[in-house]
Amino acid sequence: MALPDFLKYFPELTTLQLSQYEALQALYEDWNAKINVISRKDIDNLYEHHVQHSLAIAKFVDEKRLWSETTRIVDVGCGGGFPGIPLAIRYPECHFLLVDRIGKKVRVAQEVAMAVGLTNVEFLHAGIEEVKESFDYSVSRAVMTLPDLIKLVRRCTSKALITLKGGDLTDELKPRQCQGTVVVPISTYFDEEFFATKNVTYTPIRK
Repeated sequence: MALPDFLKYFPELTTLQLSQYEALQALYEDWNAKINVISRKDIDNLYEHHVQHSLAIAKFVDEKRLWSETTRIVDVGCGGGFPGIPLAIRYPECHFLLVDRIGKKVRVAQEVAMAVGLTNVEFLHAGIEEVKESFDYSVSRAVMTLPDLIKLVRRCTSKALITLKGGDLTDELKPRQCQGTVVVPISTYFDEEFFATKNVTYTPIRK
């Protein structure tokens, strides 16, 4: 998918944001040749499978009017920068911390963010349990089961966990800590077949 194809869903983007998204393809192609952070067969689908997928969270956030200019978000298991970097471009007024246990992936995310001029993002090579700061929201893309993820983010997250999840979530949502979770099919927001079995989940954090 080319950049203009996915941008039809985001007509509100500024010229700066458009240029930042446009720069991602070449940056990730370059870094992927050195450090494999995205499947090599998937790099041609960067915008649909990674950038647009990440921005399904933005569609949910905007619909519910969740984030403001003071909102702080931590991306748990950010890998090469997803969903954190696309979201940081979309919400320049918010503050993001991208966290991952794999140092080389954190480095790629950091270099990409620097190259596109993001000033609202910090990075941490660590597990989420090592995060000392407090955040309003946690976001994540399928790094582990929802109950396990909720346990990890509860200490540093005050409002909710928002994730990108695929497939049937019936069993995953049964544990007590998942009560109150809202599941929204991404096909609600995007027409492409890739998103037919994918979801955004929203779980309020109970202390």
